[in-house]
Amino acid sequence: MKRLVLESIGWLLIVAGIAALILPGPGLLMLFAGLVLLSQQYEWAERRVEPVRLRALRGAADSVQTWPRIVLSTLGALAILGFGALWVVRPPAPAWWPLKASYWLLGGAWTGVTLVLSGLLALALLVYSYRRFRGRREALAELDDEIEEGKEER
Repeated sequence: MKRLVLESIGWLLIVAGIAALILPGPGLLMLFAGLVLLSQQYEWAERRVEPVRLRALRGAADSVQTWPRIVLSTLGALAILGFGALWVVRPPAPAWWPLKASYWLLGGAWTGVTLVLSGLLALALLVYSYRRFRGRREALAELDDEIEEGKEER
């Protein structure tokens, strides 16, 4: 039973992670978590854990290399938080809304909760990335070395 539950959660995280690569959300983080769970049962997943982890860390490092990126990432996370709060509060449809009022803010409060959680996670990851990589050339060099070693092993 435990295997079935972990495997189901792993596949759910993989699918959600793929979707979050183009939608708002921590796509690589969800992919990584799904692969970690599936790697307990499947060798193919175990081989892909490390490359995804390194790619996610490289993306995190790149996101804090310039102030415009930091500002835009922060504003994006705050926008997701704001939209989540809007969905949770669920105000009535405004007068300019051209569709039926029932089509206003589809998904209900749970959509808002997931948006708020995604925004908070994005802010937490931004702080982590800033503390780990911003202005720390040695951390970037170590990461680049790990990426190169991974390429050579494949």
